[in-house]
Amino acid sequence: MLAFETDCHIFDGCGFPTPGLHSFVFEPLFTVGGIEVNKPMLLAVLGSVITIVFLWAAFGRAKLVPGKLQMVGEAGYDFIRKGIVYEALGKKEGEKYVPLMVSLFFFIWMMNLWSIIPVAQFPVTSIIAYPAGLALLVYLIWVPLTFKRHGFIGGIKNISGYNKELGWVLPLVMILELFSNLLIRPFTHAVRLFANMFAGHVLLLIFTIASWYLLNGIGIAYAGVSFVMVILLTVFEMFIQALQAYVFVLLACSYIQGALAEHH
Repeated sequence: MLAFETDCHIFDGCGFPTPGLHSFVFEPLFTVGGIEVNKPMLLAVLGSVITIVFLWAAFGRAKLVPGKLQMVGEAGYDFIRKGIVYEALGKKEGEKYVPLMVSLFFFIWMMNLWSIIPVAQFPVTSIIAYPAGLALLVYLIWVPLTFKRHGFIGGIKNISGYNKELGWVLPLVMILELFSNLLIRPFTHAVRLFANMFAGHVLLLIFTIASWYLLNGIGIAYAGVSFVMVILLTVFEMFIQALQAYVFVLLACSYIQGALAEHH
């Protein structure tokens, strides 16, 4: 189901039901302990369960000769471990962060995949609260890690880009770097994922609704073209969904790498 319903067609005397912010607003489905649960919340919970079950099924009883599910899990695990974590943090420092990054990748990917799964048809990460929560999790790891590794003064120098060779512009640079790293960085980390999934879902909605709206009279020919666009966008969205999960994890590793790096 779409976020809103329409029985309108071209030549019926009604305008095109353009998707918008109302397409991302859902009525509560049920209430649990006084908490109203809507569609995105339910999908987030189901996505969490699916991710846990998948990882448990793939690695809980790993065999020397892996089955199909274990092979898929191991391929994804090795890709994240060697292709992202080790590249950013090195094997020694990075090994402890591999489980977190693998979990983040598969969880975000699952949240994105809901967009193209029948009945669900909605990417949970197109609601800003979910990417913001994930970005906050990463933020609460790399900021304390910075001070733990370098101490308070060293941590401030690390985050502010302290470099005495900058001379009289050093105070200005430090203020800008502190503002950028402590405020702008987590914001852009969340918005990058949110904006891509939001935009992708709007595009899918536009062409999906257009396919239905044009399904009347001579508009049927245009409806076919619109439906082809739905298929093409769905394939493209599958690529973007995996890419955005990859980029989110890559940036998370980059931030942690910065926290661990020695300040000069």
